[in-house]
Amino acid sequence: MFVVLLKFANKARAADYMEAHKDWIKRGFDEGVFLMVGSLKPDLGGALLAHGTARTELEARVNEDPFVAEGIVDAEILEIGPARMDQRLEFLLDQ
Repeated sequence: MFVVLLKFANKARAADYMEAHKDWIKRGFDEGVFLMVGSLKPDLGGALLAHGTARTELEARVNEDPFVAEGIVDAEILEIGPARMDQRLEFLLDQ
């Protein structure tokens, strides 16, 4: 399981690429990789949870995000090796 942090580096250009960024997010959900996306507060960028993919595949996917490709955000990928979790999330242990 992964946490991806997308922190603004050049927020002024975000509006120009927002629709393409939203399409990239939709593709991640449609392909079953993204579990959650949301904003980093207060207005620092965004974050997402990903699973069911290898780190190298996720790195390639993140680099395809127009926000990353255009330098609007800096991406940081944190990998989590779950050891214990609430039973509602146990499906993540199978990944």
